[in-house]
Parts: sequence; C-alpha cells; structure tokens
Amino acid sequence: MSTSLDTAAVLSASALSAAEIDAAMGRIGDVIAATPLQYSERLSELTGAKVYLKREDLQVVRSFKLRGAYNLMAQLTDAERAADVVTASAGNHAQGVAFACRTMQVRGRIYVPANTPKQKRDRIRAHGGAYVELIMVGDTFDAAAAAAADDAKRSGATMVPPFDHPATIAGQGTIAVELLDQLGGAPDVVMVPVGGGGIVAGIATYLREHAPNATVVGVEPTGGASMTAALVAGTPVTLSEIDPFVDGASVRRIGDLPFAAAAQFGAEVASFGAVDAGHRDGGFLVTQVDEGAICTAMLDLYQNEGIIAEPAGALSVAALGGVVFEPGATVVCLVSGGNNDVSRYGEILERSLVHLGLKHYFLVEFPQEPGALRRFLDEVLGPEDDITLFEYVKRNNRETGAALVGIELGSADGLSELLERMEISPMGVERLEPGSPAYRYLT
Repeated sequence: MSTSLDTAAVLSASALSAAEIDAAMGRIGDVIAATPLQYSERLSELTGAKVYLKREDLQVVRSFKLRGAYNLMAQLTDAERAADVVTASAGNHAQGVAFACRTMQVRGRIYVPANTPKQKRDRIRAHGGAYVELIMVGDTFDAAAAAAADDAKRSGATMVPPFDHPATIAGQGTIAVELLDQLGGAPDVVMVPVGGGGIVAGIATYLREHAPNATVVGVEPTGGASMTAALVAGTPVTLSEIDPFVDGASVRRIGDLPFAAAAQFGAEVASFGAVDAGHRDGGFLVTQVDEGAICTAMLDLYQNEGIIAEPAGALSVAALGGVVFEPGATVVCLVSGGNNDVSRYGEILERSLVHLGLKHYFLVEFPQEPGALRRFLDEVLGPEDDITLFEYVKRNNRETGAALVGIELGSADGLSELLERMEISPMGVERLEPGSPAYRYLT
C-alpha cells in the first residue's frame, strides 16, 4: 500500500503518545465517569472468547465524546475561550462540547446535520443551556463541518474538532487507560467503532505502548467505510455516497490525523467474516459491518443485556460474528454511545428482519374478484408466515391490481419454499430485492 500523508498530519500523529493520553486523564478525570467494564456471558458463549463490554453509553453525556471535547477545551487560553468556540457533530461530540461550554462558562455554536435525531438535539440543548446555540444544516456531518469551518474563519471562534485534533484524540484515548486498569492486564483484542477515526487512533496509540500484543479491530458501517477507502487508496478520500443511518459513524472522509496514525501502525483492511484476530501478535485491522447486522446487535443488546445502544454504539458487538478469536481470548467491545431516539426503533426492527432474511417484499398481481386474497393466504403463505403490509399500488384495469405485500417468515429457511409456491401460483409475483430502486421507493 502506497501512502500519501499530509506533512502536518504525520507530525501530529507522531506527537500522539501514551504520555499525552495519561496527561489527558489527569485533566478530565474529575469530570468524566469511569465507565464499567462488564463481562458478557452471552457474547462469550457465542464467540468462545471472554467478551467484556466497555460501557461508554453510561458516560456523563451517554457517549465517549465528552472525553475528547473536554480535554481540548480545558487547554484553551483565555483569549481562545473569549472568542467563543464552534464545532460540528452528528450529535454526540456536540453534547460533550455543550457540557464543557456550560461547565467552563464558554459560549459555543454547534452545527449538526438537519437529520440529527431529536433525542440528540434535545440533549445538546439540555447540556449546554444558555451557553450554546444549536444550528442545523445539510443532511450529513460533512455538510455541518463545512458550515462550522466557515463560521470559525468568519468569526474568529475557536474550533473544537470532533476527531481530527491531537487533544481530541488524546482525550478519547483515555478509554484505554481505564480498561487496562479494570482488566488488571492486557486484552487480546479490542473492538472499536470507527467514524472519523479519533477514538480508534487514541486507543491504538495507548495500547501500542502499554499492551503491544493487543490487536485493535476498527469497525465501520458498510454505508460509511471511509477508513477502509483511505487504506485502499493510500490516502484519505471523500466517499461519494454514505448511508446516514449510523449517524455517529457515517463520515464521508476519515480524519487526516487518525488516518496518519493508522497508516503508521500498519493498519490492514479485512473483509467481514475473514477477520482473523487469533494467531496474531498485536496489529491494527479494519473491517465493515452491514447496517442490518448493526440493528440486530442493537436489539440483542436491549433484549438480553438491557443496554440501549445507538447504531454506532453497537458497531463493535455487531462485528463479533465476523471475527475469529483464539479460544478463551480476552476481548473488549466498546459500546461507544447510547443516545438513541425511541422513534427510530421501527426502522431498526425493519432493517434487522431484512438482514436476518425474515422480511421480504413482493409486488403481487391480484385478480379483482372475490376470494383472491384468501387463495393467496391458503395456497402461497406458509403456516408460520405473516402478511405485515398489504397496499394496492395501482389498478391497471377492472380485472387485476398490483399490491405491495410485505411478508415476515417464521424462519429464514422458509424463503425457498415460499418462492416455489409463488412460482406455481396463477398470480403474477415480482420479488423486490433489497437495495434496488423499487425496494427503496416502495418501502
């Protein structure tokens, strides 16, 4: 892999050290919560490893982002504070900055995408109070970041970057300080979500010095794999499209400094399902997880452990099924945040069912005559299948009409038999494939 790195990024990456992270812990230790490291019996049984969950969803602002924001703002000069601060965020870093603004009595302007979940917007205002102004712009983090940069340039306000700054990364890296102390030794593998890359750079920096045999696995959502794209290209690149569903980790371009750190540590891209974290002596791997798998992990965490994880917060757990571990290996999964809007659970359940192969959509040409729907139920559906959606799309003539039909299977194995029964049915049936334009439009 040929790597083209910005000189400033290389110098900043070289300045990152365990000593800087220890110093950050000294600054923020009285402000942050030392979040629990909890053993998960369920995930340990599933993987054959000893899996621990680092619960940053229980942090003061319900995500790890407070660590970096507070560490940076604690080092600002009086003049920099007086000039106000400005930042961009998908929601969690904004809460950290808002908390720091109110605590330090510094005024700040916070830019977030217009589609930031209401729960996060409300918490930003609650943490910041009268000290912050919340501004919604664009539909991605990158649009908000551009607006924040323009504000700082125009007004002279001090930028508080969410991931592309040494102080932010050092603050986020304090998680590694805690987990080593809580484990009482070094882990074999640490699973870390990747959005802009700050937290994985900070954790990797600290472990490289204090636990060099630990393998760091960075996990990105498939719809926003900017670190993977940068490693393949040898330099940070801007993704043309992203899926904003994993709002805390959907970034079009990886941070220059996190990428420089990853490149210096020899980061490698590994396909999901082929991530071999066993038989290794340290290292830095990056993989991707489908959004549907993330939703399934979110639901499993809620139903089994009672953990309310946001999509980015469940990334590390969602990746466990695609990683090979040594039997009995000590694995830490970072649950990075729990700021999830309850109104999103309908979409979360839908994406999970599709991922598990339980939910499917079809266009069915029903004859416009009595008993047509009854025949479909009796002759096509299996005994454990259920219609979850039935909506006429159009009526071409008096004899037939196309209907959008959503079917939830009792078992994913039942799809082939359902398709066979549809094939011999006198009704015309077209399956809508996930990801197709018709599927996205109709569902």
